[in-house]
Amino acid sequence: MGQLTMLLIKEIYYPILAAVAVPANLMAMVILSRGNCGLSKCISVYMVAMATADLLVVIINVMAYHIFSYHFPFSFLYHTPVCKFILYMAAVNLNLSVWFTVSFTFDRFIVICCQKFKAKYCTGRTSVRVITTFMVLIFFKNIPLLFAFETEQIINNVQWGCRTNVAFASSAPGAAFVWFHSAWGVWIPCTLIALFNSLTIRRIIVASRARKGLRGHSSENQNDPQMENRRKSIILLFTISGGFTLLWLTTAVSLVTTRLANINYYRGDRTDPGYIATEIGTMLKFLSCLQNPCIYAATQRKFREELKKVVKSPWTLILRLVRKWKYI
Repeated sequence: MGQLTMLLIKEIYYPILAAVAVPANLMAMVILSRGNCGLSKCISVYMVAMATADLLVVIINVMAYHIFSYHFPFSFLYHTPVCKFILYMAAVNLNLSVWFTVSFTFDRFIVICCQKFKAKYCTGRTSVRVITTFMVLIFFKNIPLLFAFETEQIINNVQWGCRTNVAFASSAPGAAFVWFHSAWGVWIPCTLIALFNSLTIRRIIVASRARKGLRGHSSENQNDPQMENRRKSIILLFTISGGFTLLWLTTAVSLVTTRLANINYYRGDRTDPGYIATEIGTMLKFLSCLQNPCIYAATQRKFREELKKVVKSPWTLILRLVRKWKYI
């Protein structure tokens, strides 16, 4: 009964997630790239990069692997070379999504806590360089994953499926890569995000208290726009960092307890606690791909205004065409 429940949840969860997350991230990319949300160039670059990485996670990790490859086991996607490439890109996409978030968090930390370094670092050119550097490092870092899997079966001289390469996983370099992969993908980013956000929030609170002391306790404090912006910044930081931590917590624990050999082995014993923990962690971490667009829509007024314009624009165009056709 337990394994049937988990399979049923996956059958429902992944298609719904893909149906919602793909248009949400596409919309975020379009809105943020237009530059009408009142954000600086460097912030827009990071946000567009995060939305792009999240979109790739949904397309490759969720749709290609968990939906199409799983339900059509002998399709083109199930050929061993294609399967290895999907697993490789799945790891790359997740790393990009996580480290782009770290980069954005560090940028906000510099803006608030390092005023002298702000002018040099927080620029559009620097943000592009940071994003490009992480992309190159992550693509090269995950190359060993291409050797971590082997052919599952051979039918008529055609290689099908992927399974963990036992020789690689049991070797010293393979074991070292397993733990490095876990630390790089989850523990180090989570630690850095928590550190940068805590220092940023602490600086905002200290500055807000100092400003209150300077302005006194008059009613003028209630209409202080700078303090209101700081309050919104605290809410945004707590929401992003708290949501990221909660959604990745199960994965962080299962990565250490089950190791890489169990993470991608979705067709094994479905009653094993390690399998259940891995599946729950996988579903939760993929949900983080929908987190940022929801946070933007909930906390950014200009983002909501641009969202309304983007949603209305196709209907406005259709209405104009209909009116023009009736006139003709």
